[in-house]
Amino acid sequence: MTGPKHSCGVVGITATYNVVPALQKALMIIQHRGQESAGISVFDGKTTQTVKNNGLVQVALNKDNLTGVEGQIGVGHVRYSTTGSKSVINAQPLTVTTNFGIVAIAHNGDITNYTELKEKYLEAGTSFLTDSDTELVIKILSKYMAQYCDPVKAMRAMIGELDGSYALTILINDRLFGVRDPYGFRPLCIGKIEEGHIIVSESAAIDALRGKFVRDVLPGEIVEVKRNEILSYPGNENKPKAYCMFEWVYFARPDSVIDGREVYDVRKRIGMILAKESPVDVDVIMPVPDSGRAHAIGFALQSGIPYEEGFMKNRFAERTFILPDQKEREVAVSMKMNPIKSTVEGKRLLIVDDSIVRGTTLKKLISMLREAGAKEVHVRVGSPPVIAPCYYGVDMKSRDQFIANKHSVDEIRDIIGADSLGYISINGLIEAIGKPENELCLACINGKYPTRIPGEIHRFQLTLNSDF
Repeated sequence: MTGPKHSCGVVGITATYNVVPALQKALMIIQHRGQESAGISVFDGKTTQTVKNNGLVQVALNKDNLTGVEGQIGVGHVRYSTTGSKSVINAQPLTVTTNFGIVAIAHNGDITNYTELKEKYLEAGTSFLTDSDTELVIKILSKYMAQYCDPVKAMRAMIGELDGSYALTILINDRLFGVRDPYGFRPLCIGKIEEGHIIVSESAAIDALRGKFVRDVLPGEIVEVKRNEILSYPGNENKPKAYCMFEWVYFARPDSVIDGREVYDVRKRIGMILAKESPVDVDVIMPVPDSGRAHAIGFALQSGIPYEEGFMKNRFAERTFILPDQKEREVAVSMKMNPIKSTVEGKRLLIVDDSIVRGTTLKKLISMLREAGAKEVHVRVGSPPVIAPCYYGVDMKSRDQFIANKHSVDEIRDIIGADSLGYISINGLIEAIGKPENELCLACINGKYPTRIPGEIHRFQLTLNSDF
């Protein structure tokens, strides 16, 4: 709840029936990955129709603007802007007309060499209508499609130019593709649904369509998904894996399975390890809803301390991070959360959250608990201190916004008004996720980046400038 903001979500579906309702449903299931805009592109047998707008799925894709939009194959997108403005012009899918027909792309992630690539293509005479890195992706793909007259060869050449994170669903007339970057930063999986297949950011969408999970798209892999088969074109890039740890800590739905690890199970294990690493003597354990819930359950299971809900969340309140003024954000927190007095009054509380970025929201929540009669308020956090920017599709761009960059744990405890504060260790987090350290992107918590970012430490280099 007080953590970093989501990236985006993508989906692609092919079936023997009109897939528009299924695309809508899938996008609603992954709505948590982006709430600024939503859109779909579907091929009706003759042309590709695109509908997109700002707002949540049920607003952007409503009954009126979907009238007459039908097709048995299509892609969809929900957006939270990380590169490019919030203007509707940057809403996805983005489309372009090529010698192969209309190409529609939905993209989750950030292209880290976007600036240099865009300058290169501008100098070569390419024009751009948006400030989204997805437009660059589609322009590069279009160039190579004209050159090779083969979508798969074109995608392989495109991958060779791009650096950073990307999970793509691509519609080229009646052909549906999924592409995942060679590091595997962002999730992408394949499911079998009734009379067809789905490619989507999270497996929970497959479950919602009563489908069956098939497998994850591998890092660097291109897949073509047809109604009755899946064609694989494995990557030839020898890149180390870099699965984003925040997918398990915060981003993904608890009922999703990301690269072989169930999100709920990982979060519960995080809480259990937290209880071992940072025990506390309290009466009640409670989560900061909703993302801290599984962490708190794990802490309660390990510690034997009772778990209770201590906040009632107003799910229809304004999202605090879009408000420009700090006082407005504090008022919005009060509108969004209300302490449950029977849980709080006279109790020594432990609240468990997924992460702390600025600490401002948590400070307000602790103040509300004390006003509601809490005797003590302790805090435990399901990720280590966030200290470094993310360049791979998470809205954490500046070191100035991280409270842990300027203050020690004890100082942060005092700033937010807690009686004690504890974070899970990096080793504890790695243990909870259950993947080797060298297969995870931990850059935001250790400052070591899986790709070469000017001015940052590459995770396999010894000194800051040795790779430049």
